[in-house]
Amino acid sequence: MSLLAKLKARAAAGKPVRVGLIGAGKLGSMYLSQAPRTPGIHLVAIADLSPARAHESLNRVGWEPSRAQAKSFKEAARDGTTYITDDAGALIASDEVEIVIDATGSPAAGIHHVLKCCQFGKHVIMVNVEADVLAGPYLARKAAEAGIIYSMASGDQPALIAELVDWARTIGLEVICAGKGTKYLPIYHQSTPDTVWGHYGFTEAQVASGDFNAQMFNSFLDGTKSALEMAAVANGCDLTPPGDGLAFPPCGVDDLPTILRPVADGGILPHKGSVEVVSSLERDGRPVFRDLRWGVYAVFEAPSPYVRDCFAQYGLKTDSTGRYAAMYKPYHLIGLELGISVATIAVRQEATGATGAFRGDVAATAKRALKAGETLDGEGGHTVYGRLMPATASLERGVLPIGLAHHMVLRNDVPAGQPVRWADVAFDASREAVRVRLEMEALFRRELGLAPGKAA
Repeated sequence: MSLLAKLKARAAAGKPVRVGLIGAGKLGSMYLSQAPRTPGIHLVAIADLSPARAHESLNRVGWEPSRAQAKSFKEAARDGTTYITDDAGALIASDEVEIVIDATGSPAAGIHHVLKCCQFGKHVIMVNVEADVLAGPYLARKAAEAGIIYSMASGDQPALIAELVDWARTIGLEVICAGKGTKYLPIYHQSTPDTVWGHYGFTEAQVASGDFNAQMFNSFLDGTKSALEMAAVANGCDLTPPGDGLAFPPCGVDDLPTILRPVADGGILPHKGSVEVVSSLERDGRPVFRDLRWGVYAVFEAPSPYVRDCFAQYGLKTDSTGRYAAMYKPYHLIGLELGISVATIAVRQEATGATGAFRGDVAATAKRALKAGETLDGEGGHTVYGRLMPATASLERGVLPIGLAHHMVLRNDVPAGQPVRWADVAFDASREAVRVRLEMEALFRRELGLAPGKAA
C-alpha cells in the first residue's frame, strides 16, 4: 500500500499522524505550506522562539488564522487545530505529539531536542544537519537505545542522496561517489553576510520578504553547508570523505561518470566510496553545461561486462570505458518534500536516511587571519567556514567542529585557511552541546584505537 493510501486510512480511522514542528523559518515554512494539504496529517503544534514569527510564517504560506488559535496541546488535538508556543520542551513532552521535526538550524538546540525526544519516546526528523554532523553518530545510538526513529529529512539533499545510494546498493551496484551540485567559486569561502546577496543576485524586494537570513544563506555559499551535508551523507551511507576536503569540480550531469571516478581511471577521486560536490560554474565564472546546481547524484560501477552492456543498451550516460555510470535527480524541494519523512516514519516505521558511523566531520576553518581574543561567529559568519574531512583526521588533529564555533573566544592566532583546534579556543565543557560532542569524540577514539584527545 502506498504512503498516501496508508495516510488516508489513518484519516478515515480518525487517527491522523500527530506532528510537532520546532522552528518556523524557511524550511519549516515550506513544510507548513503543505501539511494541511496532506490527508492523515495533523500538525498539532509549532514551537518557535518567537510565536509572532511563527504566525507570520503561517500567514505567508496561506494558512487560515482560525487554524492556529488553539490555547493548548490538548485543545489542538481535540479540534484539529494548531497550538503555537515558544516552549519546545513542552512540545516534545506533550502526549499529543508523536513525531517531532527539528528545523531550528541550531546545533545546540538540535542536540537538546533529540535527547528530549529520547527521554519522552518521540520519533525525530533532523532537518538540522548542523546538529546531526556535530553529534549525529552519538545521537543515533541514543535514539536506538530509546527505541525511537532518528531520521534525515526527505527533501533535504542528504536524505535524497541516501535514497539514491540505497537504490544502487540494493540492486547490487557499488557506489563510487555520491553527492550534490551547488554554485561554487573558490572566492566564496571568504564570503560574509555583508557580501552574500550580491553573489546570489537576490533583489532587495526578495530579501525583504522575511524568508531570507543572510548568515544562513551565506553558509550555503561559503561551502559550509556543502561540507555539512557531505559529512551527513558519509555518516549515513558508509562513505569516506576525501582527505583534502571537497574539490567542487565544475561538472554537468553528462560528465558525472567521467569526472567522479578514481584517479587511476582518469577521474579526480582519491578512492572509491567517496563524496563530492560539483559546481555549476566553471572556475572563470561561466555556467557549466547541463549543471546539477539544485540536484543530487550517485555514480556507480558495472560489476561485470554483462551489466556494462546493459548500461549501454538502456541509455545510461557512462564514461568512455562504459564501466562507470550515474543516476541523478535534477531538483530537490526541501521542506515541500518533508512530508515523505513524516509519512514513512508513521506508517512504515522507517527512517528516510539515518546517521550511522562517524566517517565525516566538518572543521571550523579561518576565513582570514584570526587573532587571539576574537570571537567566532559560526556557520555562514565573518570568521570561519566549514571544511569537510575524514573523522579520523579530525580526531587526530583535534579540530574544533564548525557546529561549536559560536561565541567561542580564540586563545591563539589562527592563519587564514587553517582549521581552528580545540586548543585554540576557550570553551565551557559543561555546556550540553560541548559535553555531548566530547563524549562522542571519546567514544569513537576508543573504538578507532586513537589516543585520548587534548580537548577531553
